[in-house]
Amino acid sequence: MTLPQDLRAVFLDVGGPVYDDENFVAAVLQALDELRADQGRGPVERSDFRAVYDRIRAQQGGSLRRALAAELLGDPQLRDALHERTRAHWHHPAGTLYPDVLPFLAQLRGRVTVGVLANQERAVVDALTRDGVADSVDVWGVSAIVGHEKPSPELFTWCLAQAGARPEQAVHIGNRLDTDVRPAAALGLGTVWVLRGEAPDEPTPAQLAEPDLAVRGLDGLAARLLAGTAV
Repeated sequence: MTLPQDLRAVFLDVGGPVYDDENFVAAVLQALDELRADQGRGPVERSDFRAVYDRIRAQQGGSLRRALAAELLGDPQLRDALHERTRAHWHHPAGTLYPDVLPFLAQLRGRVTVGVLANQERAVVDALTRDGVADSVDVWGVSAIVGHEKPSPELFTWCLAQAGARPEQAVHIGNRLDTDVRPAAALGLGTVWVLRGEAPDEPTPAQLAEPDLAVRGLDGLAARLLAGTAV
């Protein structure tokens, strides 16, 4: 697929495209330390965490929580416990919004429907409101609110329905192949892969061939998306 010529809706993931993914890293590290304390063990070695995290980033597939539970907690069955502990600490502090987000959204405003399409907690709405993003959001596809999570198609189809757009009239912007690009492309949406956060530092040619477009940030992206769209 190529990017839509009749673009009606643009959906964004949050971690990576909008906020620094180190917010999630801080939350999961705190959760790991707490669970290890419950086991009578010391805090996780940060280098050990980064080894697992960077491996999953490079693969762009597989469950990070399961890998962390297996390798750093000694039990893959603690995946769900790790998820719950992480949720309690996951927030987006002021100052962690990428500087290219608001200019990007300003260029889209009034031209297309804009939606959040992300695996996030409810508190993300407060953060996006605080940082001036919420004014540009028409569709709130937040997993904790909607009840569906990527990469399952339900969150994508829910957002499309809310936007009143067909898949071929929409673009999804995310920083993971497995939970953003692949499921969006499977439904027929255009895809933009933002190479920051949980994207690999050095994506392979095969990985770069998967999205319709790969970018390092949001600067200049709005003009590319709107190129074929009538004013």
